[in-house]
Amino acid sequence: MKIAWSFVGLHALALTLGLFGMLVAIPHPQLWTHSAGDAAFFAFALNKTGGTGLVLGTIAMIAFGISALGWRRTTLFFLAATLISAAAELTGTKTGWPFGGYEYTDFLGYKLLGRVPYSVPLSWFYMGFASFLLADTIAAVRGWKNRTLGAIVLGAWLLMAWDLVLDPSMAAPQLQYIHFWIWKETGPYFGMPLRNLIGWFGTGVVFIAVGRLLWGRANGPAVAPALPFAVYAINVIWSMILSVSAGMWPTALAAIVFSLAPAALALIPRRDGQRPMRIAEA
Repeated sequence: MKIAWSFVGLHALALTLGLFGMLVAIPHPQLWTHSAGDAAFFAFALNKTGGTGLVLGTIAMIAFGISALGWRRTTLFFLAATLISAAAELTGTKTGWPFGGYEYTDFLGYKLLGRVPYSVPLSWFYMGFASFLLADTIAAVRGWKNRTLGAIVLGAWLLMAWDLVLDPSMAAPQLQYIHFWIWKETGPYFGMPLRNLIGWFGTGVVFIAVGRLLWGRANGPAVAPALPFAVYAINVIWSMILSVSAGMWPTALAAIVFSLAPAALALIPRRDGQRPMRIAEA
C-alpha cells in the first residue's frame, strides 16, 4: 500500500507541475526566457507532465487494486475500462457519438489512430476505478439492498460529476493558449453539449458494469476508501483550480455539490463504528 501512496504523491506532483505550466509558464513567458535552465524547467512542466500525470494516476490505482483486490479483479477492471473507453473515444472523435463533436489537441501525447491520446483511456480507468470503489464503499457501509447495482450507478455518477468541472476547464475559451480538446459544436453548459454528460454517464455505466460483473457475483467487505478518495479529489480539485482561473466558478461549485460531497460519504464510518476493510481475492 505504501507503493500506491507513493505514486499518488507523484501523480499529484505531476498534475501540480502541469497546472504551473498552464497558469504560469504560458501566460508569463517573461519569467522563463532569461536562461536555458528556466526555459527547460518551464518546457518540462508544460509539455511532459500532462500525460505523465495520468500514467502515474493509473499506476497508483493499479497498485492499490492489487493490494486490496488482487491481480485478477484489478486486471479485469483495467481491461474493461481502457478498452471500452478507448472504443467510445475513437467513435466519438470520428462520428461525434456519444459525446458530441470534438477533437483532441496534442497536449496529452501520442494519439491512438491519430485521434485519441493514449493517456485518455488510462484516465477513464483510474478515475472510474476510484469512483466505483468509493461508490461500493458507500453501498456496503449503508447496507444498500442491491449493492452491486447501486455501486455501478453511483460510480458512473461520480465519474460523470467530475466532468462537470473537467470539460469546461480543459476547453475553456478564456484559456485560449491551451486547450486539451476543441468542441466542434456548442451547448448550454459553458459551451459544452449536454449529450456529453449523457455520454460520460453511459460510458461509465458500461465499463464499470462489465469490470465489476467479470469479478463474479460475490461481494466482500468494501476497500478502505482513503486512497481512492485522494486520487478522485486530487483530480477534481485540479480541474476546479483551472476552471476558476478561467472565471468559471459555478463549475467549481457544481463539482463540490455533485462530485466531492457525495464521494466524501465513503469516508464516514457506519454508526456502529466499523470501517471498510480490504476485500479478499475470490
